[in-house]
Amino acid sequence: MMRKIAIITPHGELQTPFFMPIATKGAVKSLTTHDLERLGATIILSNTYHLYLRPGEELLKSTGGLHGFMKWDKPILTDSGGYQVFSLGAKRNVTPLARKRGGDFSFIKITDNGVEFCDHISGAKHLFTPERVLEIQDAIGSDIRMVLDVCSEYPCTHEKAEQDMERTLRWAERSIEYKQKNRGEYLLFAIVQGGMHKDLREQCARALVEMPFDGYAIGGVSVGEPWEEARKVLDWVIPILPEDKPRYLMGVGKPEQMIEAYEKGIDMFDCVIPTREARHGRLYIPSVAPISITNEQYKNDFSPINPNSQLEELQNYTKAYLRHLFISQEPLALRLATLNNVETYLALFK
Repeated sequence: MMRKIAIITPHGELQTPFFMPIATKGAVKSLTTHDLERLGATIILSNTYHLYLRPGEELLKSTGGLHGFMKWDKPILTDSGGYQVFSLGAKRNVTPLARKRGGDFSFIKITDNGVEFCDHISGAKHLFTPERVLEIQDAIGSDIRMVLDVCSEYPCTHEKAEQDMERTLRWAERSIEYKQKNRGEYLLFAIVQGGMHKDLREQCARALVEMPFDGYAIGGVSVGEPWEEARKVLDWVIPILPEDKPRYLMGVGKPEQMIEAYEKGIDMFDCVIPTREARHGRLYIPSVAPISITNEQYKNDFSPINPNSQLEELQNYTKAYLRHLFISQEPLALRLATLNNVETYLALFK
């Protein structure tokens, strides 16, 4: 029997399973919140790191949080921003301003207190602690909030993964203490880490379920490992997680991977694939293998982009026209491809 769980949030009830379109900086790329409503999105995901840098906590507080700022009245999940601290240190992500100021944008120092880093925009130094990322999420006003964790790279030695896992557990305890002390109207989710090591994953999951979290995420997948490795992590962790609380698989994945994970007991999903690949002309259409719309074979294909879509745009515009838009570098191409891919992902579990 497939799982269905009702999740009560300050901005409405959610029914699992569901996919969360990614609005990293407060917008799903090229789409409006009205588009998301037409597509049937019930929740979106935004990023604490990016919103902390721009537009910043004070502006968000003045507009009633991210809900008021982006005019979205349904639930929002925010990750802690910890992953971005590690992933945005590469020079290719750094702005000219940061280079001009001479910021050490490769600087990352992890201690038991938190993680110190230089941001990729200005090069300025910051400190994220378990408490600090929850303070930032207070300003954002998100409904579901993720704890600060340490995401182990792939591949990762047992010794390093154990160190990351133990630190993740200590930070999880501090996150619970913060919520109990500050009493917010939101749901707090823990994140199971431990690399690709069975004993560490099981140890982390067992320790976290002893803490009063509202839900449990599986992190540290979609970091370069083959799907066969991620599948093992699900088989190790899912049996340990509570039946009556939501389970969230972070950053996965392709439609067939999401369906397999759902059948194993996962309830919540997010992934950059539908929006990122839309920008490169790769379309996901139900019951069809993904297509590259810029291929020559679609030059004279006057069939609808998706004849079964709920949206008039995708029913009426043709593949030939969408290909022309991409070849001509028209911004409308990105919008139509994103509408198509997000609709396909949202429809997976309907």
